[in-house]
Amino acid sequence: MAIVNATDNTFSQEVEQGGTVLVDFWAPWCGPCKMIAPVLEQIDGEVGSKLKIVKVNVDDNPDSAGRFGVMSIPTLIVFKDGQPVDKVIGFQPKEALMATVGKHL
Repeated sequence: MAIVNATDNTFSQEVEQGGTVLVDFWAPWCGPCKMIAPVLEQIDGEVGSKLKIVKVNVDDNPDSAGRFGVMSIPTLIVFKDGQPVDKVIGFQPKEALMATVGKHL
């Protein structure tokens, strides 16, 4: 499944469709956000059939970031059936991120 870019307007429909969704709250000027992007691409390639990955640019979509208390980026929140179930802040290597996400697949 391809990585989806969500806005404040589309956030709910992207996340609340059921299943497991990993939301990456990021910004283009954020160094660690740029570092984690290829990691997310790899994860999508490996488990994209079981996991939906959604990116939210916090500069353009402050409502979504505020709703989930995103204070620093990157913040990655795992949603299961529309509810947040796990949260990781800062850059994570692929293995650590897979361990977090894997608990909810």
